[in-house]
Amino acid sequence: VVVWRGEETLIIRRGKPPGQGQWGLIGGAQEVGETFFECAIREAREEAGIEITPFNIITAIDGITHDEQQNVQYHYSIVEVNALWVSGDAKPASDITDVRWITLPELRCLNVWSEMLRVVELAHRQYFAT
Repeated sequence: VVVWRGEETLIIRRGKPPGQGQWGLIGGAQEVGETFFECAIREAREEAGIEITPFNIITAIDGITHDEQQNVQYHYSIVEVNALWVSGDAKPASDITDVRWITLPELRCLNVWSEMLRVVELAHRQYFAT
């Protein structure tokens, strides 16, 4: 979930694999019978203690992580959702260790997964086009 609060988006530091210790976006497994937007709302609550209003699907990507022998270790089909922050003070919960509100120029200065940066840039264009 790409969550917007004005010009800032929320990033989280992962506490578990895959990507443990890396900055990422709110997300998690979709439950049976749950819509993409319902999943986004629940994950934002569980991971950062915030309330959001999803407003569109940004894109879908494959998140594939390989081990040292190049065997597939994790493969996630990721549906990225754009959302507006509604309320709550973002704080680490669930399986994350830190949260940060950050502008897109600040995000570009961090060492983050290139696909994450691409998604946030696409989300930014969609958000500010509305």
